[in-house]
Amino acid sequence: MDQDTGGAPSDEALVRAVRLGDEQAFATVVDRYGPGMYRYAVRLVGGSDADAAEATQEALVSAWRGLPTFEGRSSLKTWLYRLVHRRAVDLVRQRRPVPVEDEQLAAVAPPARDDPLGAVLDGELLAALQQALDELPWGQRSVWLLREVEGMSYEEVASALSMTTGSVRGNLHRARRALAERMAPWR
Repeated sequence: MDQDTGGAPSDEALVRAVRLGDEQAFATVVDRYGPGMYRYAVRLVGGSDADAAEATQEALVSAWRGLPTFEGRSSLKTWLYRLVHRRAVDLVRQRRPVPVEDEQLAAVAPPARDDPLGAVLDGELLAALQQALDELPWGQRSVWLLREVEGMSYEEVASALSMTTGSVRGNLHRARRALAERMAPWR
């Protein structure tokens, strides 16, 4: 198999192997991209672990079925994120999201050490950030999460969400501005 610079098989080599029915190659794809897809799904569905797991699992099943016809017009990563995005959208349309504090947001405000007041404030900050994210329009939230939390490039976000890079930049700008306004009391 072709390998990337770290010795692991390249995405292209994995796609070729999966097309030949190699289940281990697909397991490598799942190991490589599954955790990020799940993190993204958790945030999109309002913090529900069960809904995020369902969206991720359905996206991976679709990927297994669809990889033989994957044309490679986008990277494997952005294609997988597009699949999980679509499944999460479907779930949100079917179910009303239940806001739950997102542990991944702890990176934005690390927990205080041996400081009960600081720990309470950190918890309130994370709850306020989750609420502010939940109030963003779907497109802005999706763009912000993929860019700021998952670290995707503008081009990758555009490909994953089937929009132009200009739309990504516009949505990201509006999301950042809205979050800054909503989080102003925490400065």
